[in-house]
Amino acid sequence: MQVSYIGMQTQEVAIKPTMKVTMKSDAEMLDEVMVVAYGTAKKSQFTGSASTIKADKIAERQVSNISNALSGQVAGVQTTSGNGQPGTGSTVRIRGVGSLSASNNPLYVVDGVPYDGDISAINSQDIESLTVLKDAASNALYGARGANGVILVTTKKGATGKATVNLDAKWGTNRRGVSNYDVMTSPQEYVENYYTAMLNGYAGGDPNRVLSNGMTGNQYINSLLFSKDGLGYPVYTVPNGEGYIGVDGKLNPNAKLGRVYGDYYITPDDWEKELLDNGNLRQEYNVNISGSTEKMNYYMSAGYLDDSGLIPGSSFSRLSFRLKADYQVKEWLKVGANVAYSNIVSRYPDEQTTSGSSTNLFYITNNIAPIYPLYIRNADGSIKKDARGFTMYDYGNGMYTDGTTALNRPFLSQSNPASALQLDKNEYNMDILSGRAFVEVSIIEGLKATANWGMDLDNTRYTELINPYYGQYAGNTGGVVGVSHSRVFSINQQYLLTYKKNFGDHNIDLLAGFESYDYKNQALSGSKQKVYNPNIVELNNAINTPSANSSTANYATAGFLFRAQYDYLEKYFASASFRRDASSRFHPDNRWGNFWSVGLGWLMNKESFLQNTSWIDMLKFKISYGAQGNDNIGNYYAYLDQYTVSNSNNDFALALSYKGNKDITWETSHSFNTGFDFEFFKGRLSGTVEYFSRKTTDMLYNKPMNASAGYASIPMNVGSMTNKGVELDLNGLLIETNDLTWRMNFNLTHFKNTINELDPSLNGEMISGSYIYREGESRYQFYLRKYAGVDENGVAQYYKDITDAEGNVTGQEKTTDAPNATRYATGDILPKVYGGFGTSLNAYGFDFSISFAYQLGGRMYDNGYASLMNSGTDPGQNWHKDILKAWTADNKGSNIPRLSATDQYANYLSDRFLTKSDYLSINSITLGYTLPKSWVRSLNISSLRVYMSADNVALFSKRKGFDPRQSYTTASADVYSPIRAISGGLSLSF
Repeated sequence: MQVSYIGMQTQEVAIKPTMKVTMKSDAEMLDEVMVVAYGTAKKSQFTGSASTIKADKIAERQVSNISNALSGQVAGVQTTSGNGQPGTGSTVRIRGVGSLSASNNPLYVVDGVPYDGDISAINSQDIESLTVLKDAASNALYGARGANGVILVTTKKGATGKATVNLDAKWGTNRRGVSNYDVMTSPQEYVENYYTAMLNGYAGGDPNRVLSNGMTGNQYINSLLFSKDGLGYPVYTVPNGEGYIGVDGKLNPNAKLGRVYGDYYITPDDWEKELLDNGNLRQEYNVNISGSTEKMNYYMSAGYLDDSGLIPGSSFSRLSFRLKADYQVKEWLKVGANVAYSNIVSRYPDEQTTSGSSTNLFYITNNIAPIYPLYIRNADGSIKKDARGFTMYDYGNGMYTDGTTALNRPFLSQSNPASALQLDKNEYNMDILSGRAFVEVSIIEGLKATANWGMDLDNTRYTELINPYYGQYAGNTGGVVGVSHSRVFSINQQYLLTYKKNFGDHNIDLLAGFESYDYKNQALSGSKQKVYNPNIVELNNAINTPSANSSTANYATAGFLFRAQYDYLEKYFASASFRRDASSRFHPDNRWGNFWSVGLGWLMNKESFLQNTSWIDMLKFKISYGAQGNDNIGNYYAYLDQYTVSNSNNDFALALSYKGNKDITWETSHSFNTGFDFEFFKGRLSGTVEYFSRKTTDMLYNKPMNASAGYASIPMNVGSMTNKGVELDLNGLLIETNDLTWRMNFNLTHFKNTINELDPSLNGEMISGSYIYREGESRYQFYLRKYAGVDENGVAQYYKDITDAEGNVTGQEKTTDAPNATRYATGDILPKVYGGFGTSLNAYGFDFSISFAYQLGGRMYDNGYASLMNSGTDPGQNWHKDILKAWTADNKGSNIPRLSATDQYANYLSDRFLTKSDYLSINSITLGYTLPKSWVRSLNISSLRVYMSADNVALFSKRKGFDPRQSYTTASADVYSPIRAISGGLSLSF
């Protein structure tokens, strides 16, 4: 009798009255099939480096952009995001950054064809897997666009059997995922400390000191405190003849918060509480139908997502459809198509990531002192309405007057983002169509010809109306209306020939083909001023200063490709690939580049010396090397001089706008990868450990030029840079019984970046603002002044080199004159290690999962904290509560400079604000329960699951408000906060 089970070796046993059959795992049957470049491969036979995220992991994340689901999931992949606006994605870097000026973004490939649509248009519920290709052996076949790694998106298809209908619905809410810094929220605390800053700055810190004007220090500072030279707004009422602050530095106990000023009442508001929308709804609905027959496989889906933002006028909604099918027309002919359409409406308030912008709600709410009103109020305290019925917001520009004196707010006067968010209109409306089709012809046994076509069309209309009533475009300008339209269209064609053949113990797999890519980006925009109707966002709704612009950009690549794969006894593997690519970005003389890879693999567990090692299921050694190209320097005609045309006395005037370089050519990355894939203990432990090195030569670089050259920069091929490191990826099956399954996963990456060579004219060093680039050192290091604590008076000090007559450094001294202090390289600021981990538990119908991401050992400049640690030179700017630990005569051990309204260098740009970038984030938590089938069978439902899900749950970092996930180098309080989404939902199948 034969006994078989999926994933187990078939056992042949004699029939007996009582039998016990022990099944053994079949590692070959369990061998995972991976999606790779231009096809699939068994993981045990793959010589490159790739990681796969399955649909269940993607489904755990509530994301409107799938790039946000990569955080912490894959070794070697690092994501950053400085914008929490719904629909925006993460910046994805695979194994470091390989270029100075060219793009470092990976290539997205959807169902075998490169993708040019907006990533946010892809419904995550349609995705079967994401595969990240990380080395040359895995992605060299993608040529021009694969140098920074490739992310393969494979959409779902029908499972074998009858049609299945799946429904999923979830409802929830969005909240701020990262809170503000620990700033002062008490008006009294802020006013008392600002009094101290003014007293130290203008009266030597002595409230009883008699000044030249005959007033004591306390009297003088009280007279300045709420004046135009101070905080501007007298938000406290005190009895006649009394000061706001006593000689002890404390608020007058008779002071009352709030003040009637003429016909107005002035009282502070909590700007964040008033403006951040805490009553929003996140809702998502998805349905799909799938199935297959002997000849046909089909999948169709529809989805709707309404993802509300944190602030008024911010949201992302998507209506998506997908239809995918393939059909075996004849035994020798197979055809298929995959069409997806999404309509996206993104309400996207302007400048919510622009530092210092008057319309950036996050900047103002994070930085404004807790003494200022958000609203204009009548004398009775009621909020004023204007003649049009609009709520009146305080712009800080003289709106309050007592008949003689108008009050002005010193912090961002003439601005209030609340009014702009209520009255301005910003909206993107996108129609994104993506189509894939293929024809596969079996010519003879083992020989197939395949044609793949891909088309992506992105039509985006952007409309903007800036209201005519309040803000910088009110008054004579009368508001502004702008309309723009962009059309991005691309066609990708692949013509492939594959041949597979077994010759006894020898197996070959050959691929040859041609691929072409044509891309066109067209844009048209116009604007006018003086708006008639504030609700109509059309150009004909305004009458003054018309302006119009248009542009077209074309780009094309073409390439011939070849790959050969060989194995002997399914134990020894070899692969080689070659691609010759041409890019229209380069001059015809430099247009073609050759890219290639070679790889070897050894399935060691099949050797006789390991066959009896029962705990080793699979052990593979792999090694690969190859070269890939990058042409993306940001300009589609980088070899040509480009000009702008303008009117000069009714004649043409040309001005050079871009200096081309006909000698520019491919940037090339040379990638080496080696490591082990393994599976131990009957599948209980599996993973990968790898070492990689990626050296980029002939780096594409926009070299700055002197003004005398007549142009700011010129594109060149300059120097080289290396990223090298190690990756570890582990997956553990801790418990597996009929009723309980417990899994854990962990990954880490360590890499080091080194600049090998710069342009010879730089003599091994280049300084760009606050950054320094040196040969032999990391690209990621600051060039900053070095903080030296405080002097005996509490004034900030910085180190300065002492030099001899020849300029040689002979020592160091301290100075309070920060601009003249010496700048020093800070050393590598990149994290030493980053990655993620998580666990999932399934027991008795319940399922629970949690995932984390982490980073250790790096540093970032905390710009948000630095601005909040000013010494009082910026009246109306809030303080971090750490300012309460500043140097005073009673606290001389502090290294935080004293409060002083005249100490302009207290928070000067220096290494004082370099902060550990370590963090731990809880990316997602999911808890669900699947009802027993016996409960739902009578309803013709095959599965019903209810669940709760939380995304972007928590962040733990050096200090509250500090988010190291914003970038590699800096973090600030000026960006749209990440969103925490909490939802409940149900999934059912029938």
